Order: sequence, then structure tokens, then C-alpha cells
Amino acid sequence: MKHLAKLIGLGLLASAALTAVSRADVTPEAVVAHYADIAEAKYADSLTTATALDAAIDALLAAPGEETLKAARTAWLAARVPYQQSEVYRFGNAIVDDWEGRVNAWPLDEGLIDYVDPSYGTESDENVLFTANVIANPKIEINGAMIDAGKITPELIAGTLQEAGGIEANVASGYHAIEFLLWGQDLNGNGPGAGARPATDYSLENCTGGNCDRRRDYLAAASDLLVADLQEMAANWKAGGAARAALEEAGAAGGLRAMLTGMGSLSYGELAGERMKLGLLLGDPEEEHDCFSDNTHNSHRYNAVGIRTAFSGSYSRADGTELTGPSLAELVSQKDPAIAGELSADLDATITAMEAMVARAETVEAYDQMIATGNAEGNATVQAAIDGLIKQTRSIERAIAALDLGAIEIEGSDSLDSPEAVFQ
Repeated sequence: MKHLAKLIGLGLLASAALTAVSRADVTPEAVVAHYADIAEAKYADSLTTATALDAAIDALLAAPGEETLKAARTAWLAARVPYQQSEVYRFGNAIVDDWEGRVNAWPLDEGLIDYVDPSYGTESDENVLFTANVIANPKIEINGAMIDAGKITPELIAGTLQEAGGIEANVASGYHAIEFLLWGQDLNGNGPGAGARPATDYSLENCTGGNCDRRRDYLAAASDLLVADLQEMAANWKAGGAARAALEEAGAAGGLRAMLTGMGSLSYGELAGERMKLGLLLGDPEEEHDCFSDNTHNSHRYNAVGIRTAFSGSYSRADGTELTGPSLAELVSQKDPAIAGELSADLDATITAMEAMVARAETVEAYDQMIATGNAEGNATVQAAIDGLIKQTRSIERAIAALDLGAIEIEGSDSLDSPEAVFQ
């Protein structure tokens, strides 16, 4: 035992020596370059899983049935894992933020795309295309002009239908449009159950829901478009790509500011505020992120994992390998070890709270049930994750100060900053 203890002690000393050497090599330039390498890997993994989803959708359309529908849904869930981790690259990187709405915009007025239950309603003061139902109507009117939607293509979806009429709720492309087409509406409110679209909605021989040929065309086109959009962003982060070049042009300080802006804004305004606290305040299942599939707990968890990855410099790839390199954690530690330790602990605590939320979703009730008004235990589980995100944001702000990066604007949210405004 003494010999083993001596070996362990020597190992710890050697590890400390290696850490000291590696930290000497950790420069702002190296940290920013590794941040870009992880972006390249995350978008490559997002593309790989979206391509697998596309193949599963092809199989569904070739032989519509409950098994092929289940396989396509499973592929969609898998595709969310790397993509949600990539969202930390928003806010600080304009190329990503300008593009993001094409692939992950929400919530959506699904009546634009396909048939909906009567409980959905027939009109909206905010959206004249609330029930346009492109799948059922080969011609639709947008801004006074009659649009030929006879052939549903990626170009029609991206160029005409996405945010049609300048209305953000007209989400026609991306993960959530595909999610709706695979699951259908979740009509359970704050009760148990997700969407339950039948596979026969894609059958030419036993069609349900009507217009199965056009629904097939829409799903295939939306899937092809998602792959193309991810190909674009994956290329943007390769050597010589536009996003990597913009980061390099910003210099080391600009790169660090981008990293911390993304971490802080996703933590606070976007995830803690708009994606979580708003739904909790309203008790509204329509405010959950993956509302058709009841996958919101996982989407939130992987956002949080992505934030931690931006700090730790360690990313678990879709193929099971680990990508590591010079980290923001090491850089902050050079300036102030206490703040680095505090932020690392806060990021871990948030993940723990998110995992508790995931465990509840998998064993007790779905996220849309957790946020229901009057559900004290479910509300508390979600609030604990929100509290973790808020706390880690304060530590991110201290890390910004430690690195002497000047003022950085972190996105806010009325849900957190002025909750009374939510009800006005």
C-alpha cells in the first residue's frame, strides 16, 4: 500500500508538472484557435447526424410504417445532441447568429405547414398565414401576391415560406419543422404524451390526413434543406472558412470576447430566460423548446453541456472520441485561480441540476408537465436549473473582468429581469 501511495504521489507530481508545462503554452491565441476547432467538430457532428436523419426519412418514405417512423424519430433525437451543444457559438459570432434561424427557430405556427387540430384555432391577429397549410394548398397568398407552391422544394421552403410575410412564427425549415412532420401536434397540454402522427400520413396507399404526396415532398425537402444548411456552417468553420476567418480577424481579445459573449448570453437571456423561465412563468406547454417530441429536457441539457465545453476545451464527439486542447479555464486560472475554480464548479452544478431534470423527465413526467402551474415539485426541478444558469452567468462576468476584456454585453430577458412585463 505504501508503494502504491508513493506511485500515486509521484503520478500526481508528474501530472502537476505536466499541467504547469501545458499552462505555459496556453495563450489567448491558442485558446481561440481550439475554440474554432471545437466549432468545426460540433458542426461536422451536426451534419453527420442530420445526414443519418435524412437517410432515416428516406427509409420512412420508401416504406411508411410504425418501425420506420420510430427510426426517423430516433434519428431526429440523436441529431439534436451535437447541434444543441453548438449553440454556444451564437451571439458572439455574427455568422452563426444570422444563420441560426434557418435551422433552430421556434416556436412555430405549425398551421402554416400542415393540418392542425381544431383546438389550434383558425386565425391569428399576428399571423395571416396561421392556418395557410401549404401541404394542402398548392397556391397561397403572401403579402397580397399569389404564390405557386405546386412543387414543394428546398428552394420554396427557404426562399418563400421561411418567415413568410416577415413573421418570425412562420417557421418552415429546420429541426422543429421536421419535428412537427415526424410527431405531429402534441395535443396533451400539460398532460402526459407527445405528438402522435401516424405513419399512414406518409402512405400513398392508405393515406391519412390528406395530401400524403405533398406531405412526403415537404418532409423530404425540409430534410435536404437541413443537411444543406449544416453543410454551409460546417464549411464556415474549416480552415479558410468564413466563420473561422472572422474569428481570426477579430484577434485574440476579440476571440475571447466572442467565447464569453456566447457563454453568457446562452446561459442567461436565451436558456435561463426565454427557453426556461418564460414557460415556467406562464405554465405554457407551447413554450417548451422541442414541443412536439417532448425532448425539451435533453435540448436544455445539451445547451448547458455546450457552455461548459466552451470553458473546459473538452468536447465529446459523436463518434465517442474526445477533443481537447488549450482551454479558457486554464487561461482564466492563470489570471485568477479562484474565479476559474468558481466558474468550473458553477458549470458542473448546472449540469447536475439539468441531469436531475432529465432524470425526472425520463421517470416521472415530461418537461411540459414539469412547468405546469401548481406542479410544485416539477417547477422546483426546472427552477433549480435556471438558478444554476443565473449563478454561472455571474461567474462568467467575473471571468471577463479577470481577463480584462472590458465591458461585454450579455443578452438579457424580461422573464428574468422584468417578469411583470411578461403578463402585460
